[in-house]
Amino acid sequence: MPALETLEARGFVKQTTHEAEIREALAAGPVTFYIGFDPTADSLHAGSLVQVMAMSFLQRAGHKVVAVVGGGTSRVGDPSGKSELRKMMSDETIAANTRALKEQLSRFLTFDGDKGVMVDNAEWLMQLGYIDFLREIGRHFSVNRMLAAEAYKQRLEKGLSFIEFNYQLLQAYDFLELYRRHGVRLQVGGDDQWGNIVAGVDLIRRLEQTQAWGITTPLLTTASGAKMGKTANGAVWLDAGKLAPFDYWQYWYNTDDRDVGRFLRLFTYLPLERIEELDGFTGARINDAKRVLANEVTAICHGAEAAAKADEASRAMVAGAADASMPSHAVADGTPVVVALAEAGLAKSRGEARRLVQGGGVRLDNEKVTDIDTTLDGLPADGVVLRVGKKRAVRVTPA
Repeated sequence: MPALETLEARGFVKQTTHEAEIREALAAGPVTFYIGFDPTADSLHAGSLVQVMAMSFLQRAGHKVVAVVGGGTSRVGDPSGKSELRKMMSDETIAANTRALKEQLSRFLTFDGDKGVMVDNAEWLMQLGYIDFLREIGRHFSVNRMLAAEAYKQRLEKGLSFIEFNYQLLQAYDFLELYRRHGVRLQVGGDDQWGNIVAGVDLIRRLEQTQAWGITTPLLTTASGAKMGKTANGAVWLDAGKLAPFDYWQYWYNTDDRDVGRFLRLFTYLPLERIEELDGFTGARINDAKRVLANEVTAICHGAEAAAKADEASRAMVAGAADASMPSHAVADGTPVVVALAEAGLAKSRGEARRLVQGGGVRLDNEKVTDIDTTLDGLPADGVVLRVGKKRAVRVTPA
């Protein structure tokens, strides 16, 4: 299946700038494309996976990826989709985050110089002279058109800083510079990047008399309306040091029934025929499809061995047994259960922990905890399973 048709069939395409031209170019031969990520943290999270997997599918179809880590643009901050000014980071933090993201993206993409390269836009943005940039680039931008863009309109109500107002110029300049350095003709990004992508397409047309293109991916929410990659406990990080592979596996296994087919298309490499089969599962069998989803997505991010261990630990958790692959939390002998619940992240506070116990939602192994004063005494060396409901559990071990 041609590349654009693959992206469409799997749900990656929201808007295109020149659909017929993009379809023809991707079908005719290798196209060099890019997606950028600003290193605002030392890990991407599951909300970034739509763009990462879109890159992967395009690369697998024979197209060359240029992954841009925005060491330069992260010093400015993109107002798109943000309600307030992004916190300014130190040069040291940006450098550390940039290194972490480069390593992380390498798990999903091949950077061998031929199939793909990774670059940092600080290479060219940090060298710009302000007056020269205004004269060469700034004169091609209409302030009226920029203010009409949704990203700026939303922020104008609460206040838009001048530094943020420059972001669209810098991203458009990235596209131009990537065209000049690497022959990039296509930019892919989230749908909140539409205005920035179109600005880059227009800038290349004006300065290089060449047609460039853009594709945006949908901004995902779950069927329940939650933002993709977010939970009550925070972001679903791709870094195993920030979120254990077991918890990552659990996030996908706990997918809303209505999202299973959609997530299988977006976040796994399974053939569409197999996904159609899994998407048809109903009743208790939907859990089998969720298990496939969790295993596939975890294997891509953390490796097949980590996925298998998480699957095994999940089965042990259902059986009420402790497993070494489960997240663990060490406690001193005599620690109250409500304290352990809060410290292990199964409850937001001790007050919430008490309410969970009183509501009958807490179990130690397979025994329901009914007394808020219950303590953890004489724990076995391999621990016990402290569980909230059916889907959240921690192996509690002696300190």
